[in-house]
Amino acid sequence: MSSLALLAPFLAMVVKMEDLWPVMVTTIIFVAIGLVVFAIAFFVVVLVSPFSVKKEIEEDQNTALAIIIGALILGISIIIASAING
Repeated sequence: MSSLALLAPFLAMVVKMEDLWPVMVTTIIFVAIGLVVFAIAFFVVVLVSPFSVKKEIEEDQNTALAIIIGALILGISIIIASAING
């Protein structure tokens, strides 16, 4: 068996740059939209809360609030990823 026959499956996976550019552009657009939506959602939560989130987490060491904010970040991220995937 020749070495070219062994490399054939790997050579079939090579993608041309002409085919890759549209995918890269749409990926960058979706990343930008996702980050903007994520920032808006986080900003709304900080505005709606009746206390300073930064003060509670940094100065008062409020672990429960940090866990809630972390869960919020994960939840928003999953929603954005689902919306992008369709």
